[in-house]
Amino acid sequence: MTRPALQVALDFTALEPALAAARRLAGHVDILEAGTLLCLACGMDAVRALRRDHPDHLLVADFKAADAGETLAELAFDAGANWMTVVCAAPLATMERALAVAEARGGDVQIELFGHWTLDDARAWRRLGIRQAVFHRGRDAQAAGQTWSRDDLDRLKALSDIGLEMSVTGGIAAGDLPLFRDIAAKVFIAGRALYGATDPAAAAIGFQQAIADIWGA
Repeated sequence: MTRPALQVALDFTALEPALAAARRLAGHVDILEAGTLLCLACGMDAVRALRRDHPDHLLVADFKAADAGETLAELAFDAGANWMTVVCAAPLATMERALAVAEARGGDVQIELFGHWTLDDARAWRRLGIRQAVFHRGRDAQAAGQTWSRDDLDRLKALSDIGLEMSVTGGIAAGDLPLFRDIAAKVFIAGRALYGATDPAAAAIGFQQAIADIWGA
């Protein structure tokens, strides 16, 4: 299997702390994410600032768009994003229009899996040309004590078998990574586990070492 990448989700509600966290972690992660909270609080200034400071990193605008796919994609990609998220409940037309803008700018769209969705939905996304999805255990689910289950892993495997490249997020710690050994994961996404650590760089290095131990250097 291909070695998964490590992404930091910058879920701040102010720009300067997000930029400071990105500076601390950029040398140890593969992908930077302007998290949903950051995008809502700071708009495209957050995406532009991250692109300015880190011109060579992959950059995700985590909009979780539900409508206006073309317009939101233009905002994201013109600000410097490489990938943008669309929530799975969005109409297929929203996904299609966002994907057209993304591809015209050399980018991509990821479908964020929240709430109810089916494998038939996933097959419909693939028919549109969607290549990526994000399997997300949300903040509220984490707070309620939800952990990664056999059902989660089975659903991830089924999505991968359909042909979707999977990013995995939701309170992941380095010690959780062996759970995903048999999943063709593209990206692992962590937020507070990285930037909230006493030593963020060491935390990221620990994640990268855990990835290398399982999937190879």
